[in-house]
Amino acid sequence: MLAVLYTIGHSTRTIEDLIGALRAHQVQTLVDIRAFPMSRRLPQFNRDSLEQTLPAAGIRYVWLKALGGYRKKSLEESPNIGLRNQSFRNYADYMLTPEFDRAMSDLLAFAESSRTAYMCAERVYFRCHRMLISDWLVARGHEVLHIDAEGPVKSHALMGEARIVDGRLIYRGDRLL
Repeated sequence: MLAVLYTIGHSTRTIEDLIGALRAHQVQTLVDIRAFPMSRRLPQFNRDSLEQTLPAAGIRYVWLKALGGYRKKSLEESPNIGLRNQSFRNYADYMLTPEFDRAMSDLLAFAESSRTAYMCAERVYFRCHRMLISDWLVARGHEVLHIDAEGPVKSHALMGEARIVDGRLIYRGDRLL
């Protein structure tokens, strides 16, 4: 079944602004995809705070650690040569693992049962691993909509470097496979 998923970054907004944006788009479940769901500077976005404030606002909160960013280099020869940023390349390599596939199955299960958004800290989706997760979803036919605030959403378009090779998302660009 194809799903519609939303994304959002908490950035420096207030918890009220985050909840307002989620409510404006009728989000029922927020899946936190940060590797470390905490912030000294913005404690309202610490996991323990979100576990209290979001359910009180009628929004289910789930931390999905297996989708967290900050991945170390795992492949000596990365197939994702179309990504110049090493952090993005490391994450794209992680996306080729069974652990990532299981975590994406979990994310999609949430989206099948409720209107779901996935969240990290960066407000602008193309500056974080939300972009790569969104590519994975769109490449498989799902729809991804990026929330910035209470206004209109932005539909996700697959990065130009992305290619499906043997059923896997690889960032090669125009380079020969």
